[in-house]
Amino acid sequence: MDKLSSPQTTLGAASALSTWGMFWLLVITLASFLFFEDGFSELLSAWRLPEYSHGPLIPVLSLFLFLRQLKTVPIDTQSVCDRRPGVALLVFAFALALIGKLVQIGDIVAYAMILWVGAVVLLSFGWQQGRQFWPPVFHLIYMLPLPIGLYYGVSTYLQGVSSELGVFFLQMMNVPVFLDGNIIDLGVYKLHVAEACSGLRYLFPILSFSYIFAVLYQGPVWHKAVLLIAAAPITILMNSVRIAIAGVIVNNYGIEYVEGFSHFFEGWVIFAACIFILFLLAWTLVLLRRDKISLTDALDLETSGVGAQAMRLQYLAPSAALVFCSLLAVSLTILWPTIPKLETHTISRDPFALFPSDIDGWQAGHQRALDPVIEQVLGADDYYSAEIRQFGDQAPVDLFMAWYRDQNDGGVHSPEVCLPGAGWEIAQLNKIDAPVSPEMAFSLNRAIIQKGTTRMLVYFWFEQQSQRTSSGLKAKLLLLAGKVRYGRNDSAIVRLITPISSNDDEGMIQAENRLNEATRSILPQLPRFIP
Repeated sequence: MDKLSSPQTTLGAASALSTWGMFWLLVITLASFLFFEDGFSELLSAWRLPEYSHGPLIPVLSLFLFLRQLKTVPIDTQSVCDRRPGVALLVFAFALALIGKLVQIGDIVAYAMILWVGAVVLLSFGWQQGRQFWPPVFHLIYMLPLPIGLYYGVSTYLQGVSSELGVFFLQMMNVPVFLDGNIIDLGVYKLHVAEACSGLRYLFPILSFSYIFAVLYQGPVWHKAVLLIAAAPITILMNSVRIAIAGVIVNNYGIEYVEGFSHFFEGWVIFAACIFILFLLAWTLVLLRRDKISLTDALDLETSGVGAQAMRLQYLAPSAALVFCSLLAVSLTILWPTIPKLETHTISRDPFALFPSDIDGWQAGHQRALDPVIEQVLGADDYYSAEIRQFGDQAPVDLFMAWYRDQNDGGVHSPEVCLPGAGWEIAQLNKIDAPVSPEMAFSLNRAIIQKGTTRMLVYFWFEQQSQRTSSGLKAKLLLLAGKVRYGRNDSAIVRLITPISSNDDEGMIQAENRLNEATRSILPQLPRFIP
């Protein structure tokens, strides 16, 4: 009987261990969910936007990829001994999330969540077996919102490309059209290719689907690469076709008919067309193969047995690493409310409305109000826009300054992003030392922009809490440091533009001297308005 009861005892012990393994997995999941609350809130806010409305689908698809890949991994009841990389990654994920919570930047917490998922996989399977599950974990990146600076950079670029292709298609259909920046001029009517028309709301979900296509595709690596990188050109092409069709409708029937068309085509029509083209591309790649294989087999769309893989949780052992990480998650969640929060200090400053009209030999004109649409996109809490002229000089300098109270609500828009959208081409861009005394030394951006035969010289730099820099990245780092040290989250940008009167060296020298003098004159005034 002893021999007969021994296997039952072993099974009972195994069952008890599996129950404890699932228990500790539940503990670390629930505790981490509470600790990463800021990241979840940031994701939910982003997913309400059209560009990221696909976000809730991404974790579901990643789970499908994981369970599908798990089918190919045999059950291993042996003890896993290489869990240290998982512990290290989890500690790093918690540290990154803690930084994000301290500086109140939810995006950082959201990024840390993906590292946490990878760490839990490594804790469960060990390094040797767990590292092969990187494709479903990496796929979670597609649920994250882009950093605001990168978002506007990509959006502006896609607006420009879509506008040019849309005009090209219109010209092929013999529609008289002229492109000025992102404005398609049809003569009587003008179409503005706005931020919403950039194609980002199609690009992000299509990138996710092309990634899944590349993961599922059974074939040469270069086939996978083609499927992966095809998302961007397919999206741009279809968005340009939509813009061209809208132009035809406006040209033939009037602008009032294009609104209903745009709403119809901004939804599932363009998305479905892009998915169809992806399938068509995969089918074409299959035809190029020597082995006779169907598209269904090539994409490996077999889903049977995927749900049963979830039952393998019962084999999760309550390892020391899992218990330690679970207790760490619980401890952080409990202790977080007791950690002193960084206080946000309100900075005392004068509004730009009080900026002097007479500045060391320069006379400022009336402050101009921006177009309401531009003002909304700019998102600044205060701004200044006016022409200043030096006595005796007919050529003006356009002075623009924008101040942001809280960078969490948006971000400084660099002229590198805004100017191309207004139809200006950046012919040259480089960093130079500001024309100031050594004790005030800083770097600024010098650009030459042109539209047709008109050329302008531009200076701009970022003001970050009494420090000036030409680098947007350095400005972000200074912002982070200022928030930690002083509880400040404000930022600003200063831009000066002047015309280049002629194409010879003399015209450039005059413009350069003009901006140098203007820069030296306004700098002493800035601390009152940009502290």
